[in-house]
Amino acid sequence: MNTAEIRELFPILKQEVNGHPLVYLDSAATSQKPIQVIEALKHYYEWDNANVHRGVHTLGSRATDAYEGARAKVAKFIGASSEQEIIFTRGTTTAINIVASSYAKAVLKEGDEIVLTPMEHHSNLIPWQQAAKATGATLKYIPLQPDGSISLADVENTITDRTKIVSVVYVSNVLGVINPVKEIAQIAHKHGAKILVDGAQSTPHMKVDVQDLDCDFYGLSGHKMCGPTGIGALYGKKALLENMEPVEFGGEMIDHVDLYESTWKELPWKFEGGTPIIGGAVALGAAIDFLQEVGMDNIFKHDIQLTNYAMERMTQIEDLTVYGPTSNRAGLVTFNLGDVHPHDVATVLDAEGVAIRAGHHCAQPLMRWLEVSSTARASFYLYNTEEDIDRLVMALQKTKEYFGHAIG
Repeated sequence: MNTAEIRELFPILKQEVNGHPLVYLDSAATSQKPIQVIEALKHYYEWDNANVHRGVHTLGSRATDAYEGARAKVAKFIGASSEQEIIFTRGTTTAINIVASSYAKAVLKEGDEIVLTPMEHHSNLIPWQQAAKATGATLKYIPLQPDGSISLADVENTITDRTKIVSVVYVSNVLGVINPVKEIAQIAHKHGAKILVDGAQSTPHMKVDVQDLDCDFYGLSGHKMCGPTGIGALYGKKALLENMEPVEFGGEMIDHVDLYESTWKELPWKFEGGTPIIGGAVALGAAIDFLQEVGMDNIFKHDIQLTNYAMERMTQIEDLTVYGPTSNRAGLVTFNLGDVHPHDVATVLDAEGVAIRAGHHCAQPLMRWLEVSSTARASFYLYNTEEDIDRLVMALQKTKEYFGHAIG
């Protein structure tokens, strides 16, 4: 399936914005959805809408089969050893919070260490701040290299025998850097620590095998990988999940309830209290089917080609600063254009039909490390083309003209 055929499957890309054909370059924030995913969500609500695990009627059985079938697809997609290791969540943020609230607060004590990096998204930072405050543990940070990458020597120097948890992003949503999480996991385990990998930006773009990475926990978000919003998953090694307490209590996650005591269901359901996000899970399964049809290796190759082309074109623009490494980076380019505020850049680009992101990207500590208050970001996915990047470059040149910058 070539890019032109892929684009035909995304209805939203066929519109005009401000009199121009839409160029959508904000997939790192949320991806667009192919017709297969939209139809899967529609079909569920039109034909199979019922609660799962509870009813014996036909609709309930169909809904349960579709919901658990989606869990099996997620498990296979990321290489989990068992479907019991997949907990459906609202997204990566919820996945991280479950680990920080359940596992971390149970094992951490005063003097223990939680190791992070300065490039973490707020959702992989604030939960650990709260866990540290609740337990007396200490936060430590692996320093960044001048280009924003991290060195394994620094990882070795930061993780110690007092480290109990390492939590690191696989792909930075600002720098585009691809972190060596497999090697970081090896170092963490050598010191007896557990590692969580934030897979929000990696899962949509590259083949992931959690067993090969040997990570203890892994979080993903459906809406960044062609699925709907409000659905994601936490992967955890079965032995760890079995010993963790739920963080939400109520219907569906219980085994036996008495007036004064209750017991929990087995994995994975003890972490899924209440009516789950059934339609979202079904549509996420359809998104996984679509991504596998295209091929994750093909998607990664396409992303890298677009990123290289964008770096080549954009670095020729005078007064434009690109952040992050020049190689080993995923499908996004974060930049600033002279002294023009990123929000102004994004506004002018929007007038040209080009959608990008502007702001601190939920990474304020990283912005301070970069010595900027905010940046602009163009992010690419399987439906983008070199023509989209040409449109971006033309719009950036118009932005320079509008704000009085000389064109390089």
